[in-house]
Amino acid sequence: MRCGRAKGRGFFTSLWSPSGSGVHGVTASPRPAAPQWHYDNAPDSTTGRTSAAVDARTVDADVAGAVLRTAASILAERIAQAAVIDPGFSHDLAELVADFTLTGGRRMRPQLLWWSMRACGGGAETADVEAALRLGAAVELLQTCALVHDDMMDGSRLRRGRPAVHVDLANRPGKVPGSVLGEAFGTSAAVLAGDLALAWADDTVADTAMDHPARRRVLDVWRTMRTEMVAGQYLDLYGQATRARSAACAMRTAYHKSALYTVARPLALGAALAGADQSTTRALSLVGRCAGIAFQLRDDLLGAFGDPAVTGKPSGEDIREGKPTYLLAVAQARAVTLRDHRLRFLLDTAVGRADLSETALTEVREALVSTGARAKVEHRADLLVQHAQRHLAEAALEDEAARRLLGLLLSLAGPTPAPAAETSGAAKQAAEQAAEPGPLPSAALLTAAGKGGTVR
Repeated sequence: MRCGRAKGRGFFTSLWSPSGSGVHGVTASPRPAAPQWHYDNAPDSTTGRTSAAVDARTVDADVAGAVLRTAASILAERIAQAAVIDPGFSHDLAELVADFTLTGGRRMRPQLLWWSMRACGGGAETADVEAALRLGAAVELLQTCALVHDDMMDGSRLRRGRPAVHVDLANRPGKVPGSVLGEAFGTSAAVLAGDLALAWADDTVADTAMDHPARRRVLDVWRTMRTEMVAGQYLDLYGQATRARSAACAMRTAYHKSALYTVARPLALGAALAGADQSTTRALSLVGRCAGIAFQLRDDLLGAFGDPAVTGKPSGEDIREGKPTYLLAVAQARAVTLRDHRLRFLLDTAVGRADLSETALTEVREALVSTGARAKVEHRADLLVQHAQRHLAEAALEDEAARRLLGLLLSLAGPTPAPAAETSGAAKQAAEQAAEPGPLPSAALLTAAGKGGTVR
């Protein structure tokens, strides 16, 4: 269990209070051993800059680590401010937000931001390096807000292999696990946790030192990114509530929730900070949109077939939640085309059932394979990655940084993992006959996603 006044959360507490004694007199039991960070480089809140220079080449060697150290420094300051307001609030909620932000995750969005800036020729000035790291920390806090609220809305119990924040809060000392009061407290407090992460993200951007043109460009992207994140989450909720199963609706949700927020906008932030020209910015936008949709398609496959040991979430959760994914939409459309009434009935009645048995879940997975949906989605993702690579190659970018950026994009939208359960030989044979993926230009997919058109 990660939180509670009597039990420490580990990582951030060791960062903020190495003695493990808590904050402002709030006592806590000893925390597990964790890395010790020092704050000689704490940011100056009046300038948004650290007290010592940071070299871009040093950051190049470990971007994720540099962002983590910057985020830890920023969050130490936020925790200190929260403790002045109220020690209990600081210990129970603010530290929880900081711990979630600093623990787990691959820091992909900050890395995309960094290598986009470097590919556009940025990073020569110390101020640009510091600004990029701080913006990376802000993006991580925005992601904390998104994940905390997403888990709460979906009723997900796990995140990154640990209890989700709302579950963690519901199980605090003094609350009966599973009780109505505990669940209500956990849900309400998780809303506040996500709100706090969003507020800290905005504060971090506002306090970051940039020249006026760069600030204007960055803020334009930042404001758009926040709104698109909310729009994507709303479309996801709406799809679940209305049981929308069209490929167009699924792709539109993926476009806003993942393609833009996860890839395209972090790339745009880096380009804005570097002062990239319009042609380069547009090329990176196309790269991000293609790779971002491919990432979501891969994520849909993980949600159905992924290994919980890798994903940190139960396999098949998207199926039980009735997520309006492109994968499920294709399977249902193919079942109609094949006039397979048994598969249509299975997909209509099993998807969206929280109490779905493992046997029924296996049958749904079999249907995703036998209809050719899995093969078709994999093919679409492969094509989109190829288009992303082409757009990246056509952009006027610094060679080494462009190579690093390509590596990140391939790791993000790379090969689909093996299924969680073996499918039968008959299902695989049927899939080969049913898939018929065919080519799909990225422009067609992006147009359908952005304008609500039909994606076939």
